[in-house]
This record gives sequence, structure tokens and C-alpha cells, in this order.
Amino acid sequence: MGFFTTAITTLKTLVCAIGAGLAAWGVINLLEGYGNDNRATRS
Repeated sequence: MGFFTTAITTLKTLVCAIGAGLAAWGVINLLEGYGNDNRATRS
């Protein structure tokens, strides 16, 4: 049972880290978009 607890804790940490990374990436892209004068051509 201890193994499963450790595995679940590790997975939670991994998911939180990935989520935080994606959130930071999204914020950076958003800020870059606002920094551009012409956002219509941004891909």
C-alpha cells in the first residue's frame, strides 16, 4: 500500500508541475501578444 501512496504523490507533483508550466507559458504568450502592435497577423 505504501508504494501506491508514493506513486500517487509523485503523480500529483508531476501533474501540478506540468500545469504550472503550461500556465506560465500561457501567461508569457499572452503578454507577448499584448506587446505586439499588430496582433491580427500573430500565429
